[in-house]
Amino acid sequence: MSRVIQTTRRDFLKKASLTVAAPYVITTAALGAQGRPPASQRIVMAGIGIGNMGSGDQKSFTGRRDVQYVAVCDVRKQVGEAAKGRVDRHYKNHDCKVYHDFRDVLARPDIDAVHVATPDHWHALIVIAACRAGKDVYCQKPETRTLREGPLMIAAARRYSRVVSGGSQRVLEDYRKTVDQCWGGELGTIKSINVNVGPLSQPCNLPAEPVPPGMDWDMWLGPAPWAPYNHSRCDGNYSTGGNSWRSYRDYSGGGMTDWGAHHFGGATFAVDVRELQPVEVVYNNQQGKEFLTYRYPTGLLLYHNHPGMQNLQVVGTPGEKRPPKAVPTYKGHGGIYGDFLYCVKTREKPFRDIERAVNTIVLAHMGIIAYDLKRSLRWDRAKQEFTGDEVANRMLDRARRQPWQL
Repeated sequence: MSRVIQTTRRDFLKKASLTVAAPYVITTAALGAQGRPPASQRIVMAGIGIGNMGSGDQKSFTGRRDVQYVAVCDVRKQVGEAAKGRVDRHYKNHDCKVYHDFRDVLARPDIDAVHVATPDHWHALIVIAACRAGKDVYCQKPETRTLREGPLMIAAARRYSRVVSGGSQRVLEDYRKTVDQCWGGELGTIKSINVNVGPLSQPCNLPAEPVPPGMDWDMWLGPAPWAPYNHSRCDGNYSTGGNSWRSYRDYSGGGMTDWGAHHFGGATFAVDVRELQPVEVVYNNQQGKEFLTYRYPTGLLLYHNHPGMQNLQVVGTPGEKRPPKAVPTYKGHGGIYGDFLYCVKTREKPFRDIERAVNTIVLAHMGIIAYDLKRSLRWDRAKQEFTGDEVANRMLDRARRQPWQL
């Protein structure tokens, strides 16, 4: 319904700009100037979770002429106010609104799309709620915290006809050499590829500290188990070895999911299994060195931390050449952000469509469970569960605090 309201409002603005007469004044900002589209043709955006990665995403979107950035949301008052200041300075006004509850952002009928860069344990809840509210979503990686969340996010995007893009720009931009080798056919039939990434996340037992002024700690925790505030518990730095939310199991899968979203994404793109999920993950332990072997229905093998291979090392078929295939790339212009915005306008699937992003992060979550149980697992994609393994299936999801249920 919100999309219909927005379209009606914009049609009205277009007609009004043609019929209005003096003494009314239509500003150049409204009509568009110096290559900037008129207001009726801009995508109205807001940011939810506006810290380290969120501020970078905000800068990329506010720098686009086809975006009108109107709101920010963060549970930390100072972070939200700083983000508002950046937007207001960019537009030379004071119009950007600050919220600390994402539901207030999603309730605004004028907002077309949101970008989400909260800690990982919030991603699924916010993305699904945004889809229900009629918003398109750009969500930072890793898109999910558990295996159960992925199918629910895909279902919401499809049910509400939303464009939902994952946020890993490295999949195409950092690993292009490997992608070109594989898609170019020079390696022949690809037999395997290896991904080196880690570590896994860890329990957090940091001592309690006073909650700083302006911090809504209960909202930061959201669906995660209650825990006392500690600045290192919720620090947004990029470390996965301790003293950041990325390091701790209640909020993240550690380096396995954080950098794994990039590396597994690049690997599955290179060997062209983005649309697939593995049928099995084999746990290996060779003289104390643990590693995994993922088996795909095509027969391809994807290794994790194979002791004899480098990151993204590909094994092809010596002496064989295959016909080259055109490498898929971003739509529109402006990298992964431009790809998302182009698809918001055209309603096409973006390069990191949520289903492809989920197919990537499935590897990380399956691997964490295999390492935890120290055994191999069979995966049924249709049922989204491990075959004949009650213990592993209890690890498909994590308990959530009320009222934050999926």
